[in-house]
Amino acid sequence: MSFLLRQIARYATQKLASDPRVREKAAKAARVVVDEARQIARGEDRARAAGRAFRRVINKMQGDR
Repeated sequence: MSFLLRQIARYATQKLASDPRVREKAAKAARVVVDEARQIARGEDRARAAGRAFRRVINKMQGDR
């Protein structure tokens, strides 16, 4: 199984390195992840904040369909 994951990761990195649009989307996604992590770290109840962040991600993914 790890061989398959390694191949997928290799393909994704090659695609990221060669396509400027994909590179831009990856940078945007990384910024979103960092913002969510900051919000979780600032929260008083980190477990609840993490759950809310996860729910936001799920809702966004379902909205993209």
